[in-house]
Amino acid sequence: MLTKRIIPCLDVKLGKEGGKVVKGVEFEDLKEAGNPVELSKRYNKDLADELVFLDITASSDNRKTMLDVVKKTSEEVFIPLTVGGGISSTEEIKKTLRAGADKVSINTAAVKDPNLLSKGARLFGSQCIVSAIDAKRRYEEKENKNLVEFEDGRKGWFEVYTYGGREPTGKDAIKWASEVEKKGAGEILLTSMDKDGKKSGYDIGLTKNVSENVNIPVIASGGGGNPQHFVEAFKKGKADACLAASIFHYKEYSIKNLKKELKENDINVRI
Repeated sequence: MLTKRIIPCLDVKLGKEGGKVVKGVEFEDLKEAGNPVELSKRYNKDLADELVFLDITASSDNRKTMLDVVKKTSEEVFIPLTVGGGISSTEEIKKTLRAGADKVSINTAAVKDPNLLSKGARLFGSQCIVSAIDAKRRYEEKENKNLVEFEDGRKGWFEVYTYGGREPTGKDAIKWASEVEKKGAGEILLTSMDKDGKKSGYDIGLTKNVSENVNIPVIASGGGGNPQHFVEAFKKGKADACLAASIFHYKEYSIKNLKKELKENDINVRI
């Protein structure tokens, strides 16, 4: 049985004093949560399996990723580091990897040019290419969409968003997940915009449907609030990893204690 991973996420926003970790709800109302380098050091000691660094305003600001902050962060962690935000070419993938990233996360640029995933996988290996998918529920039955029955009995589909959750694309998230796998992505970072920051549990419908339609690892993101939410994402959602931010940033749970509870629920984690 493969080990399930716990991954803290650093949503980093560029400010006057450099990069700051922020956290909001449904991608809005962002509040500062700390320094990326200091938080990285803490998570490295606290048995995190990996770390994700997302420059969340790079695409919407039409700028490149903060590679200086990435470099400082990478120097403090000895676990795999995934970096995303504003990466739109193979040259930028190379620069990000050289700055210390082990993987790159690509969303907006991949939707605009899916062949970027293929080029990146060919040049650097599919294990380096993470396709980030930000998805939102659409409560409507529409042709050519993967219809899902939600908890309240209504049917709908999941729409892909780009530019940090600002732009709807009309793409079906489940179909898009299959496409990015074919293009060479080695992993999917799947974020539920509806659940983001609410700590009410992962979107099991979204996670399960994507996980069952691809053969590459799926990281569940958005909604982790307590250990039981992680158990459900692994068992019901069939996720390979769970990403969370708020509960770790604000010390509601330590990763060590979370893993102990997961172990008690027969989830195979690294302790």
